[in-house]
Amino acid sequence: MPRSHPSAGRRGRQGAPRALLALLLAALALSGSRAARAEESLPAGAERETIEKLIASVAALTDATFLRNGEAYPAASAARFLREKWHARRSEVRTAEEFIDRVASFSSTTSKPYLIRFADGREVLSRDYLQAELAKLRHRAP
Repeated sequence: MPRSHPSAGRRGRQGAPRALLALLLAALALSGSRAARAEESLPAGAERETIEKLIASVAALTDATFLRNGEAYPAASAARFLREKWHARRSEVRTAEEFIDRVASFSSTTSKPYLIRFADGREVLSRDYLQAELAKLRHRAP
């Protein structure tokens, strides 16, 4: 039976921790890139802040009713719904304009537009309201 070199067994045992270390480092790198991809799917800080301000403007319309698929909702419920829909579709939304166009303007299930009915009975498309609010936000002096 051929004899192996006495240090061959040690090298084999020393190689195992190195292989394990390499495996762990690879796993950490992959998990880090997954976290980075999740972060990349969110809009950049300024856009995220602008979207939050748009949602807050909806919540502040306490004298308005929001019409979605023929049902009326109070402002707080509408704001909560828009935030949840935004988070569910965040990979499609990079800007406040995309938020308005892809999330806050119409029903994804029926394609009916969202409406805002004010206390005086006037109704506006949520898209029109949010675009006007966005214009105010974009043109506000710092």
